[in-house]
Amino acid sequence: MPKVPIFRLRNSEPSSRPDLKYHGLTLAFSDLQLGVDNLRYDVFLSPRIAADLSFHLARYICRFGGVESLFEMDVPPAVQSKFIRAATDTTKLQKPGPADLKTQLISIHLAILNRAKSEGNPSIDLLGRLAVVKFIRAELQTQFARILEQCRMKSKSLEGIRQTKMMQTQELVSSFQVRKKIILRRAGQEMFRLLREIEKETLARTRRSLLGELAADCYRLFLNPLILTEDGRDDYLCAEHYYMFGNFEKDPDRFPSLRQFALNFLRELGYGEAVEDGHLEQALNVPENAAALVGTGNGEDSTPEDRNRKERLDIWTRMLQREGVISHVIASYEAVPLLAEYAPRVNPQQIKNALIFREESERVEKIIAESRLHSDRLFAAIGRVATCRGSERGRFAARLLHDLFCYHRDLRGLEALSVGFDSINLVTDAKVRELSTLNGMLYEFLPPEDQKPAEDRVSHHVILKADVRDSSRLTRSLMEKGMNAASYFSLNFYDPVNKLLAKYGATKVFLEGDAIIVALLEREGEAMLSVGRTCVLAWEIVSLLREYNELLERSGLPPMEVGLGIACQNSPPLYLMDGEHRIMISDSINESDRLSSCNKRVRKKLAPDAGLFQVYSVQIGGGKDDSASAEEGIEELRLNYNVGGICLSEAAFRKLEQEISLSPASQNRTDPGSKELFSGRWIDEKCEFFVGTVPVANGVFRKIAIRKSRIAQVDVRDLSILQWTDRWYYEVCANPAVYAALSGEKSASAR
Repeated sequence: MPKVPIFRLRNSEPSSRPDLKYHGLTLAFSDLQLGVDNLRYDVFLSPRIAADLSFHLARYICRFGGVESLFEMDVPPAVQSKFIRAATDTTKLQKPGPADLKTQLISIHLAILNRAKSEGNPSIDLLGRLAVVKFIRAELQTQFARILEQCRMKSKSLEGIRQTKMMQTQELVSSFQVRKKIILRRAGQEMFRLLREIEKETLARTRRSLLGELAADCYRLFLNPLILTEDGRDDYLCAEHYYMFGNFEKDPDRFPSLRQFALNFLRELGYGEAVEDGHLEQALNVPENAAALVGTGNGEDSTPEDRNRKERLDIWTRMLQREGVISHVIASYEAVPLLAEYAPRVNPQQIKNALIFREESERVEKIIAESRLHSDRLFAAIGRVATCRGSERGRFAARLLHDLFCYHRDLRGLEALSVGFDSINLVTDAKVRELSTLNGMLYEFLPPEDQKPAEDRVSHHVILKADVRDSSRLTRSLMEKGMNAASYFSLNFYDPVNKLLAKYGATKVFLEGDAIIVALLEREGEAMLSVGRTCVLAWEIVSLLREYNELLERSGLPPMEVGLGIACQNSPPLYLMDGEHRIMISDSINESDRLSSCNKRVRKKLAPDAGLFQVYSVQIGGGKDDSASAEEGIEELRLNYNVGGICLSEAAFRKLEQEISLSPASQNRTDPGSKELFSGRWIDEKCEFFVGTVPVANGVFRKIAIRKSRIAQVDVRDLSILQWTDRWYYEVCANPAVYAALSGEKSASAR
């Protein structure tokens, strides 16, 4: 009896399809004032930084163009950039390192962020970043044309004098002109690398700190590798980041053709029924869709979804074969490693076609031989393309779909940015700038060092007082041991604190025998971070003294104990003149003195139950109808406990909320890790914690935690709690254990 063949029957039910994501790329502004032409936004960038950017772009172009030997970067005054004021004389440019360029880029972008923060409008940040990119794109073209003209002038100056040198120079200039696209691409890539670095290292965290969490879609547009290209169609760039598309009408793998194949593939899978291509193509803007549809083509089939992806990949691969594209796809990827060796002597498209067509291969072999290069790698790649079959083709097809989606997203992103470029007017004319400024239409981005010194434009000031506890007793103790109290305070308190002041831009108001009072002034146009930076300064003082006390105790010396108070005033301070010395007058000085104080009786009562916190506040009174209802009377009845802590005034807390994004720290009071935060009879049941990040310097941030608690009304006789008032006090937490409990980490670092 003959054997009956057994066929494996597939499941008759259609395979499940992954849900695709659809994303349209747009760049929109809100609440911005149009410029003088009522069509575009007027933007003025710092002339100093614009000049520095132009210089570095010119240096990149000279380096990648190989024309540095023609001249020592001499810049004739007649051919200066239109964005820079013409120089009065010809100067020889110095050659600062790349760090200088990075510093300048950070400086202008932080100025843009500060302007957005001061006006409370994130669209200003987008506008400024777009203006910087537009300037760089335009300046690349301007500087190339300027350098080309200089090279021609240099070559012309050799006529009739040094014929051999002139011919070499003409050949070099000709090569420089022909390689324009390559040179501009390499210079643009250097700038893009720096822009991407400062975004990841500094700008992203600073933006979150100043403006809170914002939608990331618009900012992803600035991480687009195509952002500094003219039209996004560059063989080298596409080969490095995406897929090297065909350029000629006869090529079946041009981008429009592959894009249509991808749309047809989606429709064949059942997506986009009764939907136009315009909407369906939004799925091509999400590279994750490609991975969900076909995977990576590595042959895994351990799960049903792996098998479904393999089936969809087979459909995609067959479509490419049917359209005669698959051999071009394989050749394109195999050509990428060859570019480093054979390009630019051989055009990238020639190399790709040489891997497919015999006629083109012979021409490329001839060019390689004339250039005295080896053809071994070319022949090996031709063999790999010819023998590629089965699963290998599937892997190339899967890779193509992913790269196609990535390129589609970035190309659409470049188009969205181009619309934004057209909406910006980079102001260079002094009269237009004046007119736009007078009418409140100009968005001017100047770092603090480019702004005019303006002490009369102080808008806010913050006072920090650091008060040493029991200084008289400590002095007597030192003198009884035969030690010098003056050197003790100087070495362990005044000198270390003084070294921190310059870091935060703080100035010493005056020095008392047992206290330091410093001020941070906030001027118009500067970053609104005076309270935040003062909080970090206070945190560092407490941390520093904690470390010094550990050393003092090991040396047998008495430790030093301080209390700090921070007060803010939304106006500039007043000054008295004592001869040539200015004496500051401010209500915040008195308030910071009260906040830094510690009542001895209250300390004796609260110290056993203080727990993790160093600051508490109580109000002396006998009941709700206390006669001291006026604000001044309540302040007189308020007593503080401040032992190594930082007490913040309510006005300073409100200002801090405007400066940085303070987020409530949600803690479960029954959680064992957070239990210690809420234990103790002096901990208010409505106690709240707020956490934020303060930018300290470029790329340096400090996490701070604020505890907000109600003031307890106590009996004057035994300081027992009568009730919790509706008034609050604020503590900048300085105990590392608090940060560890809030973050749930073992480390207590607040960095």
